[in-house]
Amino acid sequence: MDSSARWRLRRHWREDIGLISALIRKAAADRTVLMVEHNLSVVADLSDIITVLTRGRILAEGGYDAVSQNPEVMEAYLGTGHA
Repeated sequence: MDSSARWRLRRHWREDIGLISALIRKAAADRTVLMVEHNLSVVADLSDIITVLTRGRILAEGGYDAVSQNPEVMEAYLGTGHA
């Protein structure tokens, strides 16, 4: 079971995300960090630059607002009809 699935099963998973976010912020000061995360709230909160990959290629890169509204990203992850 991946970490995001475990968080959903825990009663206080939002608190867990807050603790992990604080740890990442402290460890990432002046460093580049590679993070694989599916919880978009966590991604938006922690990331300056987001790179979205699909099938081994970069689909989009930039700030959260731009990437989350990118039609190619929406189609790849939400399916047709969302872009």
